[in-house]
Amino acid sequence: MTNNDIVQKLWNLCDVLRDDGINYSDYVTELVLLLFIKMVHENTEAGTLKKHPLPKGCRWTDLNEKSGLNLLNDYKRILLSLSTGTDGEGNQVHEDPLISAIYADAQTRLREPRHLEQMIKTLDQIDWFSAKQDGLGDLYEGLLEKNANETKSGAGQYFTPRALINSMVRCLKPQPLEVIQDPSAGTAGFLIAADQYIKDQTDDLFDLSAKDQKFQKNKAFVGIELVPGTRRLALMNCLLHGMEGDDEGVVHMGNALGQAGSTLPKADIILANPPFGTSKGGEASITRDDLTYKTSNKQLAFLQHIYRGLKPGGRAAIVLPDNVLFEANTGTDIRRDLMHKCNLHTILRLPTGIFYAQGVKTNVLFFTKGTAKNPIQDENCTKNVWVYDLRTNMPNFGKRTPFTEGHLEPFEKVYGKKPDGTSKRTEGEWSFNAEDIDLSDEAKQAKENQSVDERLAHSRWRCFSREWIAENKDDSLDISWLKDKDSVDAANLPGPEVLAGEAMSELVQALGELDGLMRELGAEEEANAQRVLLSECMSEAGQ
Repeated sequence: MTNNDIVQKLWNLCDVLRDDGINYSDYVTELVLLLFIKMVHENTEAGTLKKHPLPKGCRWTDLNEKSGLNLLNDYKRILLSLSTGTDGEGNQVHEDPLISAIYADAQTRLREPRHLEQMIKTLDQIDWFSAKQDGLGDLYEGLLEKNANETKSGAGQYFTPRALINSMVRCLKPQPLEVIQDPSAGTAGFLIAADQYIKDQTDDLFDLSAKDQKFQKNKAFVGIELVPGTRRLALMNCLLHGMEGDDEGVVHMGNALGQAGSTLPKADIILANPPFGTSKGGEASITRDDLTYKTSNKQLAFLQHIYRGLKPGGRAAIVLPDNVLFEANTGTDIRRDLMHKCNLHTILRLPTGIFYAQGVKTNVLFFTKGTAKNPIQDENCTKNVWVYDLRTNMPNFGKRTPFTEGHLEPFEKVYGKKPDGTSKRTEGEWSFNAEDIDLSDEAKQAKENQSVDERLAHSRWRCFSREWIAENKDDSLDISWLKDKDSVDAANLPGPEVLAGEAMSELVQALGELDGLMRELGAEEEANAQRVLLSECMSEAGQ
């Protein structure tokens, strides 16, 4: 049984729990509280979990042989004990702050003991030997991804596609003993991918000394998450992947745009997908007084935090919506400051539809603090910005057309092997039928002026100098040259009187069809009354 099979089997349990008033989002919370106890049991049995064991009386073996109300009441007691460290009567059960953080305020909404019994029975029937072969952490990740893809909740927009996470990590190439940070950690996908990349390069850390292994497990990764429920998922995720962090775990509770962010240590690498949109759930407020440019735009505030939070020579990759690239006034100031203090060497224009919010247009900005020659340089660090257009005339990605790592391979190839973007680069990359795409009016004009040749004009990979960006874009980074097949050319639109006439013609036709329908339904009197009303309205408008 593969992890994908197990994820589907666990997901199907939700259909049973609907009788208990449990929806998909609640179900994932219910499942992970129980699933973590089971996974700790399996890891302990295998000898792979030596730290953070669950206390006596709160283990899987304390649940799976009980039934009825005794089971449900015992489960409620276990959740309380794991959360508070006491048994409800003041007796100390455990003193593990990480376990307390994972189970903070945990409580079940299950009312029917038989539903809890069915969940336990299903978990006991799973082929855990096969699951452990693939990795329990990866199984857990699969469940989180399933939740993000299947549920119709705003949380999905913050689940960065695994293919994109892995690509960003491969570009930045994290190394042992580097401090890697995510100020909007979510379920810790970036941190876990970076950890796995390092493990793949070091024979699962066995190539490192004992001291360096300890650093990797406890100090290398730091995340911040604002929403308690999401942080719970992240802490479980990290622990199941062998990432322990400090006493608070890898992912700390807090607001990166507040006090928690201002006290973070400088990082060698920052990977992030700050939340976009205006979701009210757990929304972060900007209370930092150490950011140079005051703004109400949270993505611009996160961008400032990130480039300020890098060590000299540190590198970052951050997912940002289009508005950050072109917002004027303070937005322009922040982009200029970024290009002064960092080498903004690469922008990846992402396709639409890869996040929950279908219409959101996003990009990945890759930059390095200072320059390759002088990491502490803080003026004029950006000389050229390379842009890869993976958006124009790409499919509308979703369930039917999944976004895969294969879509990112051409970009990674031209990005180069050096993580700071200093590999030798050449303009020109024509994947995904780029040569058949029409050009924007600006690009056509450049071609006519012979500033770019015919074939290069259709490339998805272009280079723009810092001077060109300042003179031609007024430091906007919303740079595009290919024309999407569905775009409307405003210059070729008919005049407003023609458009208004076409709209009125369609409206009259629709009203005529409604009038005929009402008469067929026997509402002639009402139809006649509406005709009179419409006639009066038109007469008044003509006066």
